[in-house]
Amino acid sequence: MNVWWLMVLCGVLTFAIRLSFIAAEGKVTFPPGFRRLLAFVPVAALTALVIPELLMPQGTWWLAWENARLVAGLAAIVIAAVTRSVLWTLIGGFAVLMVCA
Repeated sequence: MNVWWLMVLCGVLTFAIRLSFIAAEGKVTFPPGFRRLLAFVPVAALTALVIPELLMPQGTWWLAWENARLVAGLAAIVIAAVTRSVLWTLIGGFAVLMVCA
């Protein structure tokens, strides 16, 4: 039962943190430097989630061409740079992953 209380507490805390930014909108003025840095938060969060899965799929470093996730990730980066399309990046990355796996 303690795990459930911990999950509820984490949910309430997460909700409160997000609500604080919504409630502060218009009442608090953030410095211009802070507002510029906010644009990088989604990229940093996504990178923190994806890079460990590409470089350490089994929990240890695996920097080899046999690492299908790494190859698919590199292919997705190239496709994204060339096409600038999220759809084609996903399709191409998954296609390379299916071929390599």
